[in-house]
Amino acid sequence: MSTRDSWRSSWGNGYSGGGGGGGGGAAFGSTSFGGTSAWGAGGGDTIFRVLSRGSFQDRGSKRHSGIFSAFSRDGIYEEDDLSLYSEGDIDIPPISKAEDWVLMPDVKNYAERGEKDNLKSRKLGVTWKNLTVKGVGADAAFNENVGSQFNVPRNIKEGRQPPPLNTIIEDSHGCVKPGEMLLVLGRPGSGCTTLLKMLANRRNGYAEVNGEVKFGSMTAKEALQYRGQIVMNTEEELFFPTLTVGQTMDFATRMKVPYHKFSDQHSDKDFQQEYRDFLMKAMGITHTADTKVGNEYVRGVSGGERKRVSIIETLATRGSVFCWDNSTRGLDASTALEYTKAVRAMTDVVGLSSVVSLYQAGNGIYNLFDKILVLDEGKEIFYGPREQARPFMEELGFICGDGANVGDFLTGVTVPTERSVRPGMELSFPRTAEEIRADYMRTDIRATMEKEYSYPQSDEAKENTKEFQAAIAYDKDKTLPKKSPLTVSFSKQVKACVARQYQIVWGDKPTFIIKQLATLIQALVVGSLFYKASTDSSGLFSKSGALFFSLLYQALMALSEVTDSFAGRPVLAKHKAFAFFHPAAFCIAQIAADLPVLLFQVTQFSLVLYFMVGLKVSASAFFTYWVTLFAIAMCITAVMRAIGAVFSTFDGATKLSGFWFSALVVYTGYFIPKTQMHPWFVWIYWIDPLSYGFELLLSNEVHGQVIPCVNQNLIPNGPGYTNPAFQSCAGVMGARQGATSVTGDEYLAAFSYKHSHLWRNFGIIWAWWAFFVFVTIVATSNWKESAGKSGFLVIPRERATKNKQILQKDEESQIKEKKTSGDAVTPLDSSSSSSMDEKTIDNQLISNTSVFTWKNLTYTVKTPSGDRVLLDNVQGWVKPGMLGALMGSSGAGKTTLLDVLAQRKTEGSITGSVLVDGRPLSVSFQRSAGYCEQLDIHEPLSTVREALEFSALLRQPRETPKEEKLKYVDTIINLLEMQDIEHTLVGRTGAGLSVEQRKRLTIGVELVAKPSILIFLDEPTSGLDGQAAFNTLRFLRKLAAVGQAVLVTIHQPSALLFKEFDTLLLLARGGKTVYFGDIGVEAGTLKDYFARNGAPCPKDANPAEHMIDVVSGTASQGKDWNQVWLESPEFKEVSNEVDRINKEAASKPPGTVDDGHEFAMPLWQQILLVTNRMNVALYRNTDYVNNKFALHIGSALFNGFTFWKIGNSVGELQLKLFTIFNFIFVAPGVINQLQPLFIDRRDIYEFREKKSKMYSWVAFVTGLIVSEFPYLCICAVLYFAPWYYTVGFPTDSNKSGAVFFVMLFYEFIYTGIGQFIAAYAPNAVFASLVNPAIITILVSFCGVLVPYNQIQEFWRYWIYYLNPFNYLISSILTFTVFDVEVKCKDREFALFDTPNNMTCGEYLAPYTAGLGARTNLINPDARSGCRVCQYRLGSDYLSTLNIGDYYVGWRDAGIVVIFAISSYVMVYALMKLRTKATKKAQ
Repeated sequence: MSTRDSWRSSWGNGYSGGGGGGGGGAAFGSTSFGGTSAWGAGGGDTIFRVLSRGSFQDRGSKRHSGIFSAFSRDGIYEEDDLSLYSEGDIDIPPISKAEDWVLMPDVKNYAERGEKDNLKSRKLGVTWKNLTVKGVGADAAFNENVGSQFNVPRNIKEGRQPPPLNTIIEDSHGCVKPGEMLLVLGRPGSGCTTLLKMLANRRNGYAEVNGEVKFGSMTAKEALQYRGQIVMNTEEELFFPTLTVGQTMDFATRMKVPYHKFSDQHSDKDFQQEYRDFLMKAMGITHTADTKVGNEYVRGVSGGERKRVSIIETLATRGSVFCWDNSTRGLDASTALEYTKAVRAMTDVVGLSSVVSLYQAGNGIYNLFDKILVLDEGKEIFYGPREQARPFMEELGFICGDGANVGDFLTGVTVPTERSVRPGMELSFPRTAEEIRADYMRTDIRATMEKEYSYPQSDEAKENTKEFQAAIAYDKDKTLPKKSPLTVSFSKQVKACVARQYQIVWGDKPTFIIKQLATLIQALVVGSLFYKASTDSSGLFSKSGALFFSLLYQALMALSEVTDSFAGRPVLAKHKAFAFFHPAAFCIAQIAADLPVLLFQVTQFSLVLYFMVGLKVSASAFFTYWVTLFAIAMCITAVMRAIGAVFSTFDGATKLSGFWFSALVVYTGYFIPKTQMHPWFVWIYWIDPLSYGFELLLSNEVHGQVIPCVNQNLIPNGPGYTNPAFQSCAGVMGARQGATSVTGDEYLAAFSYKHSHLWRNFGIIWAWWAFFVFVTIVATSNWKESAGKSGFLVIPRERATKNKQILQKDEESQIKEKKTSGDAVTPLDSSSSSSMDEKTIDNQLISNTSVFTWKNLTYTVKTPSGDRVLLDNVQGWVKPGMLGALMGSSGAGKTTLLDVLAQRKTEGSITGSVLVDGRPLSVSFQRSAGYCEQLDIHEPLSTVREALEFSALLRQPRETPKEEKLKYVDTIINLLEMQDIEHTLVGRTGAGLSVEQRKRLTIGVELVAKPSILIFLDEPTSGLDGQAAFNTLRFLRKLAAVGQAVLVTIHQPSALLFKEFDTLLLLARGGKTVYFGDIGVEAGTLKDYFARNGAPCPKDANPAEHMIDVVSGTASQGKDWNQVWLESPEFKEVSNEVDRINKEAASKPPGTVDDGHEFAMPLWQQILLVTNRMNVALYRNTDYVNNKFALHIGSALFNGFTFWKIGNSVGELQLKLFTIFNFIFVAPGVINQLQPLFIDRRDIYEFREKKSKMYSWVAFVTGLIVSEFPYLCICAVLYFAPWYYTVGFPTDSNKSGAVFFVMLFYEFIYTGIGQFIAAYAPNAVFASLVNPAIITILVSFCGVLVPYNQIQEFWRYWIYYLNPFNYLISSILTFTVFDVEVKCKDREFALFDTPNNMTCGEYLAPYTAGLGARTNLINPDARSGCRVCQYRLGSDYLSTLNIGDYYVGWRDAGIVVIFAISSYVMVYALMKLRTKATKKAQ
């Protein structure tokens, strides 16, 4: 076995990521070098950075210009390559184009180990023919609004039409053999991602996939069981943000430890740690091991570092076929080149098949590939060897400029504004993708490439596939099924998932701690509410209330599982695609992680509540209570997880969880005894785990006890009535008529409960738990990754007429062309607003005369390990008309510097000076400077034009007329070429604007504000293709030309882009300056500086890439370039110049006059504009509004039919109380749905709009509150109508109207409560944990669970009166029950005889005149069998609830209104508390 193959197998089997070598290879035996080594064909930066200058340093970089490529695998070496080597060199050139990679010594080591262990290779390759892919839906979809969705005729008409199919890839062919790298080029929307998904065997969500894709000699279906070896790295970075980089990589590598390791590795841990360290070293992120990965809202590693984590997590799969979708997005030029070299190195050495799509690929990266495939509108306009791509296009008449990126040239040939045509070819060159493809089909290149399509049928492919399958089987744990795509045993998967689950919990400590604190506080509060409940009949209701509450709280805490389920889902879908673990392992891990958390939660809750309430004091009773609560907590957690897992959308899950939760609570048996449940809903009782828990707890408490009747429950009672023979229990379930006490078992029997059911019920609860766990596992196993219907525009239905041009043409298609009479080519103008000539636009752009400087700027933040300096004495300036570049490697502090300069930081300390015209920054600075952030954060439900108008109206000076502001929006729309999309919604990724369109909108939103000082842009070209990046920069150049000052951070500028800049500020890690000053013509000044200091720029190199390489990459030569700068004459000149600029500017009048206003517009105008935007957004948010409506209608019908036509007996009075009490529970479901929306809007405000001083937080809160009002009014009607009349409440308008009035204001109260929790909560999950605490306290003290006179005095005199639910229930009860005549049922009468042959009236006269004044004696003349009903009228019953008179109803209704207002005041108060001032330089 050759060393090279052994190397490949070592990747496959024991080390870094798999796929066999290509054809024959050059292998060098021990005789050549006195030791085994491997020459890899790969080249990259990321994973195999090992190749270093060790073996070949002396040959310099000349070899990179050679065209040695995949042909080496067939033993064909080109003369150019051989000429690179002198006589003294080895006689065969090296296999890889990337052997200057840093990790080659490790590679050699693995090769030796692989050969020694005789491991099989894992070469595969991928070939496709006649591949056509279609997606569902046109390129634009309608977004219905609340009104338009009810247009039934149109909905029926549109529903009958089959959904249009949209061709994404049309007739594509290709072959990537083992050891080859293919670069897929295309503009956004041309189908690159879809092609990569097909080649990674991911077909979900596409309507049709025709053609043949083969992996080795396997069909796509056969390859499904090898999904862990055919992997794709997508553009999104999906991680658990609270895990550290080290934890994330630990997990990934643990999941891919082979069953048979290298012979010198003794344990799984040895392999895993060695592999993890190698990957992290390869991508240069070892230093981030203990830093959180983070995301947009959780602080963690930098964007570039996060992308590198994404790359090495993909490499951790040890796959054979890798598809990389725009994986260099957000990486600096040096790291991007290193990453590509790593992939090259591994591809060559290990024999992977690598398919890469890139935007803005520099020529250094481009030259590392073997083959190029160019897509345009889904059509393959070129596929062939890299060396022939440029000549092919040039032969057609296109010109590739000097220094231009060849990749950008190839994708720009069909775009009239991008391409250059050779003189003489203007009339004959191909203009469209079809014409270029037709030319390509006639070339020899196509014929040559077609020969490769038979590769799957070749003996080599069959042999490779056989070896691949054997190698995978050899790697796989023996306990796994034969067809399993996984690697490690199920027990190891569970173990790793459990460890990760604990890390996630621990990473988010605040949430965990709050959960436990809330539980303790809740137990103390409720324990004190039911404190020392008596053992007689007056304590029965309190004790059963305490038991019910014990169950209710566990259920409420489990509600947050629904939100949690959606938070981690994208990560799990990704890991499933990587074949890391079986979804069942994740579900079991969640349960295992629950055990200690829930045990702790239930234990502290039980210890406090059980003994405070004074429940039965025996060890067996306590432990039965404790273990039942634990079982219920586990079971309801499983229920909520199952609901989360079954639904694909959060809205759908919250809808069901809201309904299901209220059903579980109502049918527990506490509100309605089982004997009184209506037959149509009694089945809910049987499937409700809480009902089994309640029976268990109640029988555990009362079994074997004798409960004497006292007070109201004993008739008659009081002075003179002491003989039990002439008394009877009343209003106590199970009490025999004539008896003065009831046994526990009689009480249980009245509910149809039995103590003998105790352990049966315990088993049933666990059976339900097992069932819901099973449902969760099945549902989780079927989770799909995001579907292929992506990249379509969304048009609001009310704007349909303004978007006709989009509906009529493919959104991704290029500008169609037509030939005019003179045969000149002119693009058709498809804009919806009149286009303006450039001169008009230039005249309207605002110029600037202010100079912006910063000196000795240092920014320090506190970390667990002490203070960390992120910026270290940085200085510089931006002048009018200047386009400044801010560059540095990933993590050098570029974004941090922009944030500090733009006054966007709220944490840490800043020292140094930041001045405008030599003066401190004014109060209006933040809105006078434009700042385009790296993340494109916008209101998803506004259109492009609305977003621009909103910014213009709020940020341009108040003196500017509205017409002028809107006219300027037209200018910017024309300037940014957004006429086609101005009336489409921003949307979210996949359904809405593309990355590039979003970026243009971000820039537009800042430009329409007419920034008068300068414009900051943070990586405006990241994620864009070369043309879009060039257009963006060309446009910034235009701004600078009219006198604007612009400062831009940029990651991977091509030489062409770099030329556009005037000055450069170059930062090294730690925010240290390496250079500041002019770039010079053709970067001459910059090159001179570095050449003088020992780092000359090679002739053909891109100076931008060279600089980054010098600062942080392989060309740094170990120098401290910050020190070099500090000792240079340029540094002294810069320091002096900053002082001179400040002094000169301070002596003149300021270029920008501060108007003294923090916000451009007055508060009232802000409120109107913000409220209007929120109204429109909610009107378009049909999911949210429909959910709200559905929850109200569903809950109302459920409540109404559960308490159908309640009568007027004593027991039914309590049912009336409970049906009203049940109305309260519409709140949790709606609040859970409302908060994520509030927090999303708040994030948009805090991360962008607040920082640019667009509008005040007061306007923000007002807009959010007011926009809900119309829907809350409708919701009140939707609950009232189906509920009020079905339960049989009085139909008089004075009563029903009063009830509706109170219900309407309850809608406002709970919305206010939900919003004020969300206003201060850090995230939606946190808010969903605080909700139960607040709602349960309000529910507990409203006088229902514990009547007013039994509430402990400590609570009775304040929290009862501060509780809005108290007044809500009290007022509705008054209006519906006060004057009802009570009619006792037979079993409800107190039945007893009289002493001494007295009549009942005579015997009871003293009683009815005193304590029994409100009772109703039915037969006063009888001398035995006296029948007494507890109440005469509803008002008698209400008196026991602290409602003394009818006026209390209206009084309480008025107080409800006051509470509605005060809940909204709380939203303002908590939003104000949360709003932090930004930091200024000290």
